[in-house]
Amino acid sequence: MLQERVARVSEQIVGAARSFRRLTALILAIGVFALQPLIASAQVQPPVGLGTADSFAVLGGQGVTNTGPTVVNGDLGTHPNASVTGFPPGTVNGAIHAADAVALQAQSDLTTAYNDAAGRTPVTTIATELGGQTLTPGVYNSNSGTFQITGTLTLDAQGDPNGVFIFQMASTLITASSSNVSLLGSAQACNVFWQVGSSATLGTNSTFTGNVLALTSIAVETGVTVLGRVLARNGSVTLDADVITRVTCSGPSPTPTPTPTTTTPPPTPFPSGGVGTGGGSTAGVQNVAMLAAGFALLVAAGAAFAVRRRVMRKSPSS
Repeated sequence: MLQERVARVSEQIVGAARSFRRLTALILAIGVFALQPLIASAQVQPPVGLGTADSFAVLGGQGVTNTGPTVVNGDLGTHPNASVTGFPPGTVNGAIHAADAVALQAQSDLTTAYNDAAGRTPVTTIATELGGQTLTPGVYNSNSGTFQITGTLTLDAQGDPNGVFIFQMASTLITASSSNVSLLGSAQACNVFWQVGSSATLGTNSTFTGNVLALTSIAVETGVTVLGRVLARNGSVTLDADVITRVTCSGPSPTPTPTPTTTTPPPTPFPSGGVGTGGGSTAGVQNVAMLAAGFALLVAAGAAFAVRRRVMRKSPSS
């Protein structure tokens, strides 16, 4: 009888242990799943702040030189060298700041932005040749310390207009003739940053997207279209019959104002239940709820594990 009782109790303990093990695994899996959105959001890159350099489409350190009917949509500046040549025939749809206080501050803010972009992590190392690739938001570098674009590079924000792309280069950025940087999935040119450790060259008749932050110089060859900015810290910027358009990020669409009517509204019933919160974003509330749920599930898993240990410690004779 005693042996049978011991055997039954042992089977009960083993069965309970297995049940607790399954329950713990399930709770842990649900908890991790609930926390995934918060883990992912923690890895999202904010845009690189340009400060007062944001108003510039073209900014150089040792002057700006233009040939042909270039159009600059945005401010143009240089500091400390005040040399700006080729306007006209070039056109600046903005202000020209030649070694003035505005250009000085813009250069200072450019240095801050450059250092910010250069220090972003985590970094994914990819091939030097970007042409033919489709990339999602993130921070990228290459083993060679350079990037080049031949053909089309596609940047896919996957439906997130706030997706940020940062490319880090220890030395050069070179784009081939007729190359193209294409945006997909709500990606915005304002959120693309090219941190260039020496000089950048944008090839003839190419279409380039993003903000070039170069330590030295930037050469924009003939017939290039740039949606973004070309900002050089220590060297010059050269242009040749190009179109440079400073871009800004588009915000959410404004809520349309309803057209007033003369119809008498029905009586408003006394509200029952919770008070409505309006049409604003509830992302923050959802994240807090997800965090609370994930934490509660993890605590439950810990409690289940503790109960299992107590059961396992019981003597069969008890």
